[in-house]
This record gives sequence, structure tokens and C-alpha cells, in this order.
Amino acid sequence: MRRGIKSSDLHTIKESANIFNVNALKEDWKELLEDTHIDYIIGNPPFLGSKLQSKEQKEDMTLVFNGVKNAGDLDFVSAWYVKAAQLVQGTNGKVALVSTNSITQGEQVGILWQELFNHYHVKIHFAHRTFKWNNEAKRNAAVFCVIIGFAAHDTKIKRIFEYETPISEAHEIIVPNINPYLVSGDDFFISSKRKHIQNSVPQILFGSMPNDGGNFLFTDDEKEEFLAVEPKAEKYIKPLISAKEYLNGKNRWCLWLKECPPNELSAMPHVLERVNNVKKLRSESNREATKKLAKTPMLFGEDRQPDGNYIFIPRHSSENRDYIPMDFFTKDYIAGDTGLAIPCARLFDFALLTSKIHNDWVRYVCGRIKSDYRYSNEIVYNNFPFPQKITDKQREQIETLAQTILDARTQFPDSSLADLYNPLTMPPKLLKAHEALDKAVDKLYRKEGFKSDTERVAHLFEINRALTSLVVEESGKKKKGRK
Repeated sequence: MRRGIKSSDLHTIKESANIFNVNALKEDWKELLEDTHIDYIIGNPPFLGSKLQSKEQKEDMTLVFNGVKNAGDLDFVSAWYVKAAQLVQGTNGKVALVSTNSITQGEQVGILWQELFNHYHVKIHFAHRTFKWNNEAKRNAAVFCVIIGFAAHDTKIKRIFEYETPISEAHEIIVPNINPYLVSGDDFFISSKRKHIQNSVPQILFGSMPNDGGNFLFTDDEKEEFLAVEPKAEKYIKPLISAKEYLNGKNRWCLWLKECPPNELSAMPHVLERVNNVKKLRSESNREATKKLAKTPMLFGEDRQPDGNYIFIPRHSSENRDYIPMDFFTKDYIAGDTGLAIPCARLFDFALLTSKIHNDWVRYVCGRIKSDYRYSNEIVYNNFPFPQKITDKQREQIETLAQTILDARTQFPDSSLADLYNPLTMPPKLLKAHEALDKAVDKLYRKEGFKSDTERVAHLFEINRALTSLVVEESGKKKKGRK
């Protein structure tokens, strides 16, 4: 006892913390805590993506998610959700976990929350949407987090804490229910779909993958150097639309030998050398599928090039942009696998995809790399509900506004799309064109428009749910008909 402090002044410590030095994912939490009353579980579990987990960590994930399909794609933090949900079953205990925001985005939502809803009947009580958390390490590493409070029972008042940007102060919204995307809405999640939920919407494709070890690809300088020694190859070198170069106003080129006759190919020794390099590379691969591609070494590994005009959408785009830049290209421009192509797309389709309501949809449902958008065909595009019952007059208005955007871009020929769509450097004329389109597109979905991005997305969730149910119902009728 320290001098100057009387024993009568000290409070008797009746309870003390129990610290368990164990693997939290291998232990049964109920056995560890025995009959302990649980009020709150508060934690900051480890942040590790599926590709960064060690062999032992993957084994732990398999143990926790026993039998759950595609659980190998989940972040490590998701295992603590299941363990906590198990512990609070049949109690009034509540859970709040700091987590990577990726468990509320993309494919992970369906995998994790289907398990939590169906097996453990959890309800989200409050949620802090994505914010940037800086730690106190020397390098000051930053992660993009959410905080989700949940329990195995419901509560009338639910709170969402929104951040205008990941570094803004939060503001609180009272809502009737919080879904796994941390938006006010029913408890449901979007699953991957091979085809669009509406038959009238054009299908989307991955770009073509070279699988060539770089032998078919050229920068501007490399192309000129190559043509200096192999001038006959000029008609077989096509512009390649690759996301990074496309966004930053740089050119990329590729050897596209799909229609090159054998006699012409034989007459180009430097081209043949590159084709032979590709053959060797593919034949030495450990993947059987790649080895098979060695039989056609003059072709891209995967050819998905559209036969006509198409819209190109980069698969990855900065979270700082309000709009993901996209554009029309002819079939002579080869769509690379860093992007997605929509063949036979119309100006009306472009208008919807470049509008705010679609970009809000992307922000809420897409996967992320750090905080940058990762656009996907099966989660984002194939689930995005296009407006229904459009009049010819509405369509004409929307297409006119979309063309205004394309025209505004052409007035800045020396500016890259990265410059044009940087919020700090976006030309007022282009911004005004987008805002006019945004208002018109909003009214295609709801006459009175929307007050916020969360309102837009909540409305889209409702439409998606109705359309998905309709698809399931029609599929069931077809199966019965075949019987």
C-alpha cells in the first residue's frame, strides 16, 4: 500500500477481467465463459482479406464456416461475427465489432449475412458506415472500416451513422431497419447473377485476356520500334483499351492475329518469334487450361471482343470520382480484361450507367480495393434495375442529355478522363451536363426524385427484390412446364 492512502479509502475489487491466451476461433466461447452473463461483446478483430490469410488462418475459417459455400472468399474478421452470434443466442447480449468495410460490399455480403440471418437470426441495431481509421503506428497505416452493432433479437430504434466522406464527421439517422449494406431497408442481400435480371437489358462481358507474358502488347514507343523491323504487322496491331491507360489518356496497343492468314503470319519472322514465346509460356504453365491454349499461340488466351460498337467500363476506378468514366468504342478497339464491355449498347444505356443513381448503386454494392471501386458484372451490373415503362419522349430526352456529356468531353481534347472526372478539376460544363442527366434519370425511377444517395439505393433495392422474385417465379413455372 502506498504511503498517504488509508486502507478505508480503497474500493474492494469484486470482479476482474479474465484473459484467455487461446485461439479465439478454435475455442468454444460458451465453454470458456461458462455461465457468465453477457451484456456486450465489443471487439476489433484482425483485418485480413481472403488472399492474405495464412494456411492456419484459412483452416480456422473453414472450422468456423463449416459447410458454408464460398466462405473462402470472406475476410478474416467475418469469423468473429459468427462466433459472437453463437454466443448471444437466446440472450439479450449485444455485439459491436469494428470491421473491414468489405464485409458490407460485393459478394461477401451474401456469403456472410445469409449465414447470420438464416442460422443465427441476427438483427443489426446500429451501424457506422465507411470511415477512415488511422492508427498510431509510425507509418500511420489507414484502413477503411465500419462498425456494426447487432444481436440475436430485434430493437425498435436503429441508428445509421453516415459519413459524407471517409474522413468526415458522422451524422446520425434513425431508421426502421438496417440491411447488410448498412442502408435503411429490408434484410436481404444481392447474389451473383450470370445474366441481367431484366431480359431487355444488354448483356455484359469481360474484356479479352492476352495470357501472353506481354508478347502481344506495346506502348507507343514499343509499337514504333516493332514496326520499324516488321512493317507488315501494321494492319494487325490494334488499339487495346486497358483501364489504366484509358483513364489516364495514354495509348496501349496489341497484336491481334485472329484474322491473319497462315501465309502472312509466316512472312513476319518477328511476329512469329513472339507467337513462339507465347506458345512456350503457355505450355510450361501449371494450369491445364493454359496448357491447352498453347495449341493456338497466335490468339489471345480469352477472346471476348464484341462484333460491333460497345461501351467500355473500367473494372477499377478511384473512389474520389463521383462518376465512373465510360465510353463507346468500335469493334476495331480491343477491349482488354481490365474492363468490361457491353455490346450493342445504346445511348440510353450509356445514360443510365453514367448517371448518379447507377454510380450510387456501385458505391453501395460493389467490392472494393482499399476504398476504390471494383465494378463487377455479376454483382453490380446484372443486379442493377433499369427503369421500366419509359415513353419515347423520355427516352429521347435522356439520350439528348447523354450526348451533351459526350460533347462536353470533346471540348477538352488534351485532358484525360482522370482529369475530367477529378472533382477538383472537373470542367463546370461537364459537371452541369451530368447534373442535368442525373435529375432526369432520377425521375424515370420516381417522379419526385430523391433527397440522398441512400434514398436512391434503398429504392433500387426494392425494385431489385421485386424483379428477382419475378425471375425466380418464372423459372419455377418453366421447370413445372418441362415436367
